[in-house]
Formats: sequence, C-alpha cells, structure tokens
Amino acid sequence: MVIVFGSINLDLIFPVPRIPGPGETVLGPSIRMEPGGKGANQAVAAARDGAKVVMAGAVGRDSLAASALTLLLETNVDLTRIVETDTSTGCAAITVDPEGDNAIAVGSGANLIARQTQIEDTLLGPTSTLVLQMEVSANETAELIHRARANGARIILNLAPAAAIPESALRELDILVVNETESAWLANHLGCADSATALRDRLDVVIIRTLGGDGLEAATATGVTSMPARAIIPVDTTAAGDCFVGVLAAALDRGATLTSAVNRATAAAALCCTRQGSQSSIPSCIETEAFLTPDL
Repeated sequence: MVIVFGSINLDLIFPVPRIPGPGETVLGPSIRMEPGGKGANQAVAAARDGAKVVMAGAVGRDSLAASALTLLLETNVDLTRIVETDTSTGCAAITVDPEGDNAIAVGSGANLIARQTQIEDTLLGPTSTLVLQMEVSANETAELIHRARANGARIILNLAPAAAIPESALRELDILVVNETESAWLANHLGCADSATALRDRLDVVIIRTLGGDGLEAATATGVTSMPARAIIPVDTTAAGDCFVGVLAAALDRGATLTSAVNRATAAAALCCTRQGSQSSIPSCIETEAFLTPDL
C-alpha cells in the first residue's frame, strides 16, 4: 500500500508566450483548471501505475474542493483520511511557456491544516510505502517520518519545494528525491557539496537527484548511478516530478528493485512531459508499459 500525506490543490494553468519577469504582465490566450497539488499528483501517479493508495490531506468547504478531488476519486484513491476545514482549498497559478517550462505560485490554504495524526499507526507497517513532500507543514511531516520509521514503513520524501526540515527526520528516510534547485538548497543548508554522493554521505539515505533533460543520478551505499533522460519533445513539465515520485513509490511497493523502479518512473515522467496539464498528464500503467517496451 502507498500512503501519501501531502497537498491537494486546484491548479489554474496559463499558457503564455514567455514566463513573466518581476513586475511584468504577459497575456496568454486561455486558462485551464484541473486538480493538482504535489501530494495529490503523486497519489494519482501511484494509483494509475497500479498501486493501492491512501491519501491524507485537507481541503476547504468551498467550491474548489470538489474539482480538486476529481481525479483522486476517478483513480480510486482512498480519501477517508482527507479532512474538510473552513480554510480555502489550496490553489496554484501555473504559467507555462511554449517550451514546456513553468513558474508556479501556490496559495497553501487548507494544506497547512493537514495533520499527521490523520494517518493511524496501523497503516505505517513494513508493507507500506509512505510518500511525502513539502507543501504541508514541515513539522507535521517530520513527526510522521519519525512514526513511520518506528513502525517499519518505507519512507520517500520529495523535498519539493525546498524547505527546512530537521536533519534527524532526513536521516530516517529510505529515499530522498530532489531536483537540481532543491539539491543546491539542501547542500547549502547542510553545509556539504552539491551532489548526490555528498548528500548520501551526509544523510546516509538513498539520494535520487533529478537533472531534467540531463537525466538523473542515484547515490546508494554502493555508489552512484547515472541514468540519461528519455528522448522526448516536452510540452509541459508541470507534474513530471510528481509523476516520477508516485510511479517510483508504486514500483517499489510492488517489490521492484531501485534500478527497475527508477527506470519505470523515468519513463512515466517522460510521457507526462509530452502532455499538457497537471494530474491529467500522468500516464496509466498500460501507457508506461508500452513506452518501456515499444514495438520492434
């Protein structure tokens, strides 16, 4: 079972000719609205890859909540540990340029009300994979890491967006996933070199450092392995990182090796980049399989 504790948003997506600079207004032709939030994205990605998924988080009692939960419901994610609050549902404004790059501003809203106590100890056993990000309270996330470690669950943290969390919690992870920006921030925060190997040596956990078009590097106790990026033409990279984490968790939860799980997650994330949108761009298990085994 994959358990996700994290954010649930409604995304407002603006295709624009270029990402606005400070103080600049850039006009785009349209707007799309769809479910998002790093936690929800990762839950949908894991569920679409075949995992049984439980989502814990918070939404508001407002008109945004139903839309934010749509694809979680469609993918049969267990939502019984999502609470409703009087705070507004989280919302993100996403600008996307013609090359697929994006800039994102998030109003956290109800996400800051989510509490780790929404997940009971009985879910956090050795047969569970806990997936976490940094769009809910860092203190709540750290407490849940401590509980999950005590109960024997596999723990994956995506340090996105980069923010402070106690080093003691980082050392209790199984896997830490960071992109280049997050890796640089964390290395500076910890006072070590900015590399997967240096972070691995400092924290003694598996580090997966994603490098966009340059692929990724994974540092384990036996060394560092590099994997190239898939050859694609990106359309929208908005949910690619979340897709990677969710599929990685689903594959590991099924018993895949780290190398196999990373390979599968890379394929799914590449497919995600070829489509517009947030959760709607995340591929199904069948689509990922087909991409991994193309017709000869």
